[in-house]
Amino acid sequence: MAHSSFGRKARSARSQMLRRVFNGVFGKVEMLFAHLKRILGLGRLRLRGPCGENDEFLLAATAQNLRKLAKIFPAPQQMSEA
Repeated sequence: MAHSSFGRKARSARSQMLRRVFNGVFGKVEMLFAHLKRILGLGRLRLRGPCGENDEFLLAATAQNLRKLAKIFPAPQQMSEA
């Protein structure tokens, strides 16, 4: 009897840990899709067909990744001539 309750506790602890990890990743992915839809205007796809939809989504994801890179590596400041 004690052996089965230990197994249930171990499974429960493991499932709680997996749920926390999954929710963290899922939350980040949901925020990325929300950003694509709201800010980059991908709420509705304009190109038709599987290839068009794929291309439009890849372009939006590329734009989002470039925005991230621009925040990490800002453009160098130009020196003004006096």
